[in-house]
Amino acid sequence: MLKQQWYFINSGPCHPAYNMALDEALLDWHSVGEIPPVIRFYEWNPATVSIGYFQRAHKDINLQNVKEQNLGFVRRPTGGRAVLHDQELTYSVIVSESYPNMPATVTEAYRIISEGILLGFQKLGLEAYFSVPETKEQFEDLKKPKSAVCFDAPSWYELVVEGKKVAGSAQTRQKGVILQHGAILLDLDEELLLSVFNFESDEAKERMRKKLPEKAVAMNQFVDKPFTIADCIEAFSNGFKEALDIELVPYQLNETQQQYVEHLMKNKYCTDEWNYRK
Repeated sequence: MLKQQWYFINSGPCHPAYNMALDEALLDWHSVGEIPPVIRFYEWNPATVSIGYFQRAHKDINLQNVKEQNLGFVRRPTGGRAVLHDQELTYSVIVSESYPNMPATVTEAYRIISEGILLGFQKLGLEAYFSVPETKEQFEDLKKPKSAVCFDAPSWYELVVEGKKVAGSAQTRQKGVILQHGAILLDLDEELLLSVFNFESDEAKERMRKKLPEKAVAMNQFVDKPFTIADCIEAFSNGFKEALDIELVPYQLNETQQQYVEHLMKNKYCTDEWNYRK
């Protein structure tokens, strides 16, 4: 039996607004049947703070520190909390809600899509597993996150190694299409991460500084020989192929598609109206 063919795009390091514009464009094209489902990997140039669709930029983010450190800033089309995209590989999955065996609920769809990430970690030799809240307190934490920091705590079906979050994901559904993207941490600069958030007090920042190493971890903390981006792309692309039982076909945008992405980038994701509107 022939396997379903999905497009595979490795974008490399891109401008933050371009990254979000391309994810949205892929969703648009898939929604009208122009392209099949897509797996995409990308990086960020410069290192970037992305905030969730519903977050308030000025409340949660220290925008002055972001600017002074020459970091990028962009609002995602997906929910979730703020992420510092620095020493990481980012993935996105674009697939229709009606795709065979794709669960209707957001939580279960997370599980199906993230299975590829789980297998990728395992192929790299890491004992990763899905986080599932076990106590009433953990369930309440998912409903009311304690901070604006994405890696403050794992949520449903996030990837965990030795009890610490190694990959954070976010999802949106538009035009009958699921867009899930997430960050896979290779290394973590904790001080840089803390510097881009607003805290109620110095004491609150210190509490987060002490708590962060217990909550979040980067892949390279578990190994003597650091993983490279190339290692991760190979492992996670194979993980997706195995988990979703698909074939990945390398794809490059044509000129018309490229122009559409650049239009979205310029007129939406580069604008203050989009990025600072809440």
